[in-house]
Amino acid sequence: MKIRELTEATGAKNYLPSNKIDSDKEVTISTDTRTIKNGDFYLPLKGASFDGEKFISQAIEKGAIGSFYTSESNLPVLQDSSLSNKTVFLNVSDTLTAYLQLANYRRKKLNPVVVGITGSSGKTTTKELVASVLSEKYKTFKTPLNHNNEIGFCQTIFEAPDNTEVLVLEMGMRGLGEIELLSKYSEPDITIISNVGTAHIGRLGSRENIAKAKCEIVTHQRVNSGVNVFIAHDDDLIKKTVQYSGEKIFYSIKDVKIIEKSANYSKFEYQGNCYELNVGGDYNIENSLSAINAGQKLGLTTEQIQNGLKKYKPIEKRWEGVVVNINGTKSEIINDSYNANPESMRAFVDTIFELYDNYTLILGDMGELGDDEIRYHSELGEYINNKSNLSTNAKVISVGQLSKNITDKITKCETTHFDNIEQAVNYLKSNIKSSTKMFLKASRSMKFENIIEGLKK
Repeated sequence: MKIRELTEATGAKNYLPSNKIDSDKEVTISTDTRTIKNGDFYLPLKGASFDGEKFISQAIEKGAIGSFYTSESNLPVLQDSSLSNKTVFLNVSDTLTAYLQLANYRRKKLNPVVVGITGSSGKTTTKELVASVLSEKYKTFKTPLNHNNEIGFCQTIFEAPDNTEVLVLEMGMRGLGEIELLSKYSEPDITIISNVGTAHIGRLGSRENIAKAKCEIVTHQRVNSGVNVFIAHDDDLIKKTVQYSGEKIFYSIKDVKIIEKSANYSKFEYQGNCYELNVGGDYNIENSLSAINAGQKLGLTTEQIQNGLKKYKPIEKRWEGVVVNINGTKSEIINDSYNANPESMRAFVDTIFELYDNYTLILGDMGELGDDEIRYHSELGEYINNKSNLSTNAKVISVGQLSKNITDKITKCETTHFDNIEQAVNYLKSNIKSSTKMFLKASRSMKFENIIEGLKK
């Protein structure tokens, strides 16, 4: 961005303006002094345990041409006239707000179609599916990995190429008001809610509050941009909560005729057309329906949508297939430990029960479930035990403090519990046969990827 645009976007006051610096000079925004380059413009962020303004001097010494700041007491560099005379300092009341304002300025400058996506689970998969489909027609850029908070949103906007036609943004939240903030500065044209479940219920207290937080995504949705639609899982709570006057599309697995499916393949019919995915699981089919509807809304042909879905590949820890060598024999692991909550756990086991007879489920703790966390884990165990297609050849292993409540409720197949990953790895090395597939599911905090690394050794 040009230096004058920094002021235009944020309303910043210029402190000690330098006549030696051209206001039309283009600069790159940097928030990290460890990677800042000569000629960059420093934007110091603050958090609970860090204050970027304490590193303004360091940024200038490394070649930054200027910096935002909130208080003159954070500008010790001003004591050195050799530095201050060739530096622009822009005063704002809050640097994170300034970052969001700059991102919004660039969003308007690029003027892509913005697709905003949220949900209790499935939002990252949905984001990947939507981007894969829309890339068949448009120059599409998406939120990298799960950078779905305010800072990740800003980073995504600034990393987007100048020729971006569609911007697919994943929006996460920790509480009420956070998705509204992302909606305000992203101004989405198309909004998608993959579902409303119990993830974050420990923070928000009820599923009704979770729905309220997710439906904030439409608060600043543009309604006259030419492409406007709200796409969501067919959920009465979403329908009751969302306040959007434009077109609304609701979808569910009930709208689909499944033709064929296996662990790594799905073929289904939706609205009279056949589609294929190189992944299994009804929940993946359901997530793809939002991508189909978004593609149709943006004028893609059926063939383009079909091609986009075929090209979709799960990101790391999302139904990721890995082969490990244990005691001279090869064993397959499906790792889906990117995240976990009661809804995604049920969908995960449903898929496995339907497709396999000989398997080992390795389940870990589900995080952020609040005061009822024990009950949610126990209910999952009861759900598994009550499934008519639970194989007697199955084995369920739980790892972690809370997950013991899962296996404690299972009586119809063999179960084992371990307190930590190291114990589980040692057991698996001695007891897993090559014909058995292992399926991993837990919250990210459990670091289940260490199970795979342990088995590789």
